[in-house]
Amino acid sequence: MQLAFWDSSSLVPLCVRQQPSKTVRELTLQYGLVVWWSTPAEMRAAFARLLRMGELTEIEHLGARQALDQLRLSWRELQPTEPLRAQAEALIDRFPLKAADALQLAAALAWCMDRPTHRPFISGDKQLISAASQLGFHAILS
Repeated sequence: MQLAFWDSSSLVPLCVRQQPSKTVRELTLQYGLVVWWSTPAEMRAAFARLLRMGELTEIEHLGARQALDQLRLSWRELQPTEPLRAQAEALIDRFPLKAADALQLAAALAWCMDRPTHRPFISGDKQLISAASQLGFHAILS
């Protein structure tokens, strides 16, 4: 199975029922998961936000956290490094990205050893997809 870099926004629908879930589930059949170190924290923050907004019940929130725990068993996780942080800082100067998104994109570049051409990058964030595409990734909007 070909590996792809997955942004946290593309993984949340795997753990909660949201509109893009079917599309994302189909992508998981095609691509293995490579993620950034902070992805679990970003996903937990999304679950908590959905709970606070009343879009998840307590039971659904617990189920999302359990689904995340299971998902973590199947992915490859990139760890933080000084070069990765420097790359993220450079990406912030080049693209209109939030810090967390720049770190995601820097992690994707580290994963592919700065050779993004034709490497899949999956995200639900249009700005992040645009930046990934401009860098040469095969950007897939989930």
